[in-house]
Amino acid sequence: MEMRNLTRLPEFILLGLSSRPEDQKPLFALFLIMYLVTLLGNLLIILVIRSDSQLQNPMYFFLSILSFADICYTTVIVPKMLVNFLSDTKTIFYAECLAQMYFFLVFGNMDSYLLAAMAIDRYVAICNPFHYVTVMNHKRCMLLVIFSIVFSCLHSLLHVLMVNRLTFCASNVIHHFFCDVNPVLKLACSSTSVNEVVAMTEGLASVMAPFACIVISYLRIFIAVLNIPSAAGKHKAFSTCSSHLTVVTLFYGSISYVYFQPLSKYTVKDRIATIIYTVLTSMLNPFIYSLRNKDMKRGLEKLISKIKSEMDRLSTTTINKIHGP
Repeated sequence: MEMRNLTRLPEFILLGLSSRPEDQKPLFALFLIMYLVTLLGNLLIILVIRSDSQLQNPMYFFLSILSFADICYTTVIVPKMLVNFLSDTKTIFYAECLAQMYFFLVFGNMDSYLLAAMAIDRYVAICNPFHYVTVMNHKRCMLLVIFSIVFSCLHSLLHVLMVNRLTFCASNVIHHFFCDVNPVLKLACSSTSVNEVVAMTEGLASVMAPFACIVISYLRIFIAVLNIPSAAGKHKAFSTCSSHLTVVTLFYGSISYVYFQPLSKYTVKDRIATIIYTVLTSMLNPFIYSLRNKDMKRGLEKLISKIKSEMDRLSTTTINKIHGP
């Protein structure tokens, strides 16, 4: 009976990035700025794509969904993190911890599969341009997005249910800034061997499947681009892929470093690496995709022009109302 009472801790303590009191306010300010930039940048990407008729194609459709997923991804983690920076207790309820873990895995996997869908889109656009409209039609794009959502939800549910079956009866201090799977598993008193096997099989497969899709797509793109006779044509083809490749490198590079190692080797360095794919990549995405993309720059300029015109119209209307006819 006593052991049963110990299987569910009422709450965990999130140690965060640093336990030193003097670090909390500077870290709060840093991550608040990063979070606001992430929100504003990704919202701007969505608004630009939705407001410009010339950006209504599969590539930008996937980009808008990716921006939405990035907003949700960081919102699952950062607000609680900011609260804990200014709190003395830094606690998170058991159910809240599992919910955070679930949605973190959902939106993280969505990011992964959306990046794969964008790689497929680039492959079709460069290697099969005459059939691009028919191959990447709206129905097929919607199916890719729906698959990424459904699979991500099922994958996340599996891992959270497996964590929920564990016994926690010792320390309740999570050496991380959110409820990630590995730091929580390290607190378990019962065996985590099944969890680790599933993580290294199903988890590895769910991450490597989209990554393999990206690698194959870009290998075929690279071969196709090498066959383009003109240097200008090669540069144009590579430039359409450079932004996506930059994001893929940041995202998969940091995830591989953190997760593809034994649980016993999980250290404070992994907390720092986690920031790259949870916060930094989501913040940099709008800059990477907009600053290196002429269509996005043009769309942004049109949106700013529309906003200015609307503000001028409202200002003129207000002045006319004040002064009368």
